[in-house]
Amino acid sequence: MVDGSSRKRTVRGRKIRADRERKESRRARKKLARTASKVTASERTGDRPLESPDEVRPEPFVETDAVVEVRDRIDGWLEAAQPVHLIGPTGCGKTALALSAAAQRGRPVVWLNGDDAVDTAALVGAHAGGERYEEHDRFVGGVNKKTQIVRERWVDNPLSVAVGEGATLVYNEFSRSNPAAHNVLLSVFEEGVLERPGKRGEDRTIDVHPEFRAIVTSNDVEYAGVHRQQDALLDRFVGVHVGYYDGETEGEIVRAHVDLSDESVEAVVETTRTLREELEIVVGTRAAITAAKGLAVFDDDDDGGQFDDDLLAEVFTDVLSPKTASEDAESIDELRSTITEAV
Repeated sequence: MVDGSSRKRTVRGRKIRADRERKESRRARKKLARTASKVTASERTGDRPLESPDEVRPEPFVETDAVVEVRDRIDGWLEAAQPVHLIGPTGCGKTALALSAAAQRGRPVVWLNGDDAVDTAALVGAHAGGERYEEHDRFVGGVNKKTQIVRERWVDNPLSVAVGEGATLVYNEFSRSNPAAHNVLLSVFEEGVLERPGKRGEDRTIDVHPEFRAIVTSNDVEYAGVHRQQDALLDRFVGVHVGYYDGETEGEIVRAHVDLSDESVEAVVETTRTLREELEIVVGTRAAITAAKGLAVFDDDDDGGQFDDDLLAEVFTDVLSPKTASEDAESIDELRSTITEAV
């Protein structure tokens, strides 16, 4: 009669190893789940992590009565839990206003810049590869048994992070993105829920945090590259039009960016405002700042910052020539002539 004790020991040994492998596999899955649940904010947002108010506060930022009046309107609408749409010509300071208002809230800020490449996934998130966990079993000498566990990794993008964390979303150049990408905003503003297409399970949707707010900026509709957004979405915004400020405010803005004499700043601002009336192209406050920077470089006279009209005309020609319809010599000469007359 053959003794079966060695066989029983072998079978029991296999059973023990199998039980241990199952336990190790369960531990590995739990460890992977714990790791996935501890993803940091910066990992969730990819290239756009949550930023503190002090990090986004624009510097320098001029706070004249005209500027504060507009920002107070924005602050009021945000306090009323209304998403704000800042609309106005390029170079008038919409982005600085949006960031200043966002910083004023004292909540984290998420920044997003719009363009044609922005789609729904770029707003809410997408799967970004997988996480692999591997266990090596060397219980039996000379045998290396590997157990691999693969779990898909989801990365939240700006909108998901902002609604989940109660941050202020600053969506710059909002109207340059395709309107289809913004369908997800309808349920956010109307129902307080964000749906994340492509996400499975119970966390497919996110309840919007009560402190979430949105500020978007757009150029006027006649600008190239601007998309007309759907009326159903625009109906959920309040629109604040941002135009060019008065001469005093524009002067303070230029002084905050460039170290020039008062006479030079006044000449730059006056020329900017004149050209704004004379030319068909956009001559924003940004153009005044750039022209002032040019004067600071090219004016090498030792007469206390004074300069001649020819220099001022040449600087403004350089600043504005990229905006002409064509850049041939004739169009540049025509622009220079108009600027010289204005100066």
